[in-house]
Amino acid sequence: MEKIKKLSVKERVIEAASRLFYQEGYNQTGINQIISEASVAKASMYQHFRSKEDIAVAYLQERHIRWMGNLNHFVAKKANGKDKLVGSFDYLLHWLEDVDYRGCGFQNIICDIPLDHQKIKDQVQLHKSDLRDWIHKLIKEAYSIPEKEAEALGDEILVLQEGAIILSQIQKESWPISTAKITAQKVLA
Repeated sequence: MEKIKKLSVKERVIEAASRLFYQEGYNQTGINQIISEASVAKASMYQHFRSKEDIAVAYLQERHIRWMGNLNHFVAKKANGKDKLVGSFDYLLHWLEDVDYRGCGFQNIICDIPLDHQKIKDQVQLHKSDLRDWIHKLIKEAYSIPEKEAEALGDEILVLQEGAIILSQIQKESWPISTAKITAQKVLA
């Protein structure tokens, strides 16, 4: 019989908050709801997190690692940087269909937080900056063009991705991702 790993208090809080923040929104999720969903005592939760904002930071850090890992795994067998960039749109489609077009947890939370939640903003910016750097790296691998030109091209791809994600969330359909992929193929030709 396989042993089931028991999650720690911290892990249960992050797991519960991840579901709630992603499905219901940051502002709509209360600390007591997280505590209840995680089946932890309030005092135990506060041993690990000082605030709901700290829980959100942990959620975003884990989401970033998982999301970037899944993206890299999805495109790993592609032959080169250009194919990986085009394949990243296939990943977006696969991921968005899997979450029923709920959208990007980073885009969602940034629109849902109070102005003074800088730690959350920093995590969102970190994720988007890492994604931008990933795209720039692939562009530089795929094309022999000056660095500034490669970065500008990469930024075009990033904007296509980000816009397609939010429009797919709004429309609850895949056509924005498919259209962005076609546009990316033209831009990268």
